[in-house]
This record gives sequence, structure tokens and C-alpha cells, in this order.
Amino acid sequence: MTIDLKNLSAAEWREKLSPEQFHILREKGTERAFTGKYDKNKAAGEYRCAGCGETLFVSDAKYDSGCGWPAFTAPADGSKIDEHRDLSHGMIRTEVTCAKCAGHLGHVFPDGPREAGGLRYCINSAALEFEPRGEGAE
Repeated sequence: MTIDLKNLSAAEWREKLSPEQFHILREKGTERAFTGKYDKNKAAGEYRCAGCGETLFVSDAKYDSGCGWPAFTAPADGSKIDEHRDLSHGMIRTEVTCAKCAGHLGHVFPDGPREAGGLRYCINSAALEFEPRGEGAE
């Protein structure tokens, strides 16, 4: 039997996640800028959802936007994320969630590099787990 991750209870998620991961993934929180472990990561690899392990972003799409969070020009596969209109905090933004477990990842903005499509996926480090690949993998 397959577990429907979108319907786990808060107690079940708390068992799986650290307090910071729970706050971000399940309560739509945000880590402070420039504090996340992957903001300056330049290693080659895949960024997976910390909630379910789904591959969401790859290092080839990561760039230093200067925003204080890991930034990507595109997801690894558009079907692995969902986008929702977010009207919280008096702003109009587009929230990014994991399609498999519905975990909050961050937001996407239309101010990314034009040559790479113009989008900036601004993602919380705590919502991700990094899996290095190739030479120099940690």
C-alpha cells in the first residue's frame, strides 16, 4: 500500500522532519536570508524534497542571485512542483510546493536571468536535501 504523503497528519510529519523543516514545509515558513546551508553550495548534484525525497532541482539550474536563498532558473522536471497564487503578507506572489507531498518550498519570481527563461525559483534550504554527484562529491 502506498502512503499518500499529502494526507499525513501534523504529528506524522513532526516525526519525519526537524522542527525547522516542519515549519517551512508544513507551515509555509521561511528561513532567514543568508542562513540556509545550500545558499552558497556550488557542488554538482540534485536537490531533493526534504519531505519526500523527490528530485526537484539540479545544480545546473542553480545560480547566485544574491537573494539569500538558493535560486534556480527552473525545476528539474516541471511536473514535480506545483505553483499556487499566494496573497499572504500583503503581496501577490507565486508559491512553489512539492507535487508529491505538497510541502512548501519557497516562491518563484519573474526576475531571473533572461537568457535562462527569466525565472528565479527562490527556495528554502531547509526544504531541500542535497545529493552530490560525480567527482568531488561530498
